[in-house]
Amino acid sequence: MSVKTLEILERIKSLTLNETSQLVKQIEATFNVDISTPKLIQIDQRDEDEVPLQVQTEFDVLLVSVPPEKKIALLKVIRTVTGLGLKEAKDFVDSIPKVVQTGLDREAAQILKQQLEETGAVVSLQ
Repeated sequence: MSVKTLEILERIKSLTLNETSQLVKQIEATFNVDISTPKLIQIDQRDEDEVPLQVQTEFDVLLVSVPPEKKIALLKVIRTVTGLGLKEAKDFVDSIPKVVQTGLDREAAQILKQQLEETGAVVSLQ
């Protein structure tokens, strides 16, 4: 800032609240501006309105891990959910992390996640 603006700022600091309010009104009238509503806030609000929120509607259920002592219980759930045979379900569980099902809506993905977690598996939604 220049020396001149620093001097003006120091003088404004010494004004009372009433004097500052009157000064703002005089500046608005003299320069034909309205400082009561900052333009940046209006721009930000407009930008938020123009950009629609994107909500994830499809989820993939990812089997991350399972304790070795819980594999048999998990095999039963995997067979039920995927329709795989015993050997295929065992190969599936042995190759984790692996996606169990893809493209599920939120509710179905949560239900499947809960079923898998009840067997002791660690599951995530993507």
